[in-house]
Formats: sequence, structure tokens, C-alpha cells
Amino acid sequence: MADTPDFNAFNRSVIAEFRNNDGAVSGPFAGAPLLLLTTTGAMTGVARTTPLVHTRDGDRIVIIASKGGAPSHPDWYRNISANPQVTVELPGESFRAQAHVVEGAERDRLFRAQAELMPNFDEYATKTDRIIPVVVLERVA
Repeated sequence: MADTPDFNAFNRSVIAEFRNNDGAVSGPFAGAPLLLLTTTGAMTGVARTTPLVHTRDGDRIVIIASKGGAPSHPDWYRNISANPQVTVELPGESFRAQAHVVEGAERDRLFRAQAELMPNFDEYATKTDRIIPVVVLERVA
């Protein structure tokens, strides 16, 4: 039987490296615009942190719930659907934000903008039948 990757261990490693090196990480995320998103578990109420690549749309931060093209949404997406209040960590800062799922033409525009910078998002879209959600994060004053 083939070894199954331990994504939780991988994420913990990336999170630790991000926090210890002011956002700089090695491995597959090296040089990518990375943030840490902390959500509240939809069923557990437990804080969960996930490293994600992002783009910007003005003052808004854009993240995409691709899960690498898997047939189901990532856990963090289910968490923000239940509780859209999140914490965002960027190099040198941490703040509370409100997550909003965007749809239609806005979703398409923001997905295209991220896929133009990171073409793997187009690949993820071809791997799944679901419409991959696009989420914007807006800083809460």
C-alpha cells in the first residue's frame, strides 16, 4: 500500500516556518504570496489554521477553495460558511477579517486573476465538477 501524505503535518510545518520567518517559507510555497487563515470549526468550534496562497483585489484579499481540484470543498471553506469571522496572518501583521463568498462575474474575474498568476488553479478547475468557490477577506475595523 502506498504511503498517504499527512497533509495536517505538512500544514503544521508550513505554519511554523511562516511564523518563525516572517512569512518566508521553503518547499512548494517558496516565493508564493502566502497567508495563514484561522477559522472556527463548523462542528467543533475549535480554531483551525490553514496556509493558503492569495491575491489582492484592492484592499481585499482573495483566496480560492480549490482543494487541489478535489470533489469536495476544503474544511476551511465549510468553516467560513458557518462562521465568516476569521483571522488573517500576513508577514508582519495579523488582523480579524470577514469572509464573503463571491459569485457570478465577480467570482469569475477574481478566479481568472489568480489563475493568471498561478496557472495551477486552471488545472484544479479541470479536475472537478464543482464550481470552485472564491472568497474575499475584508479587514474588520
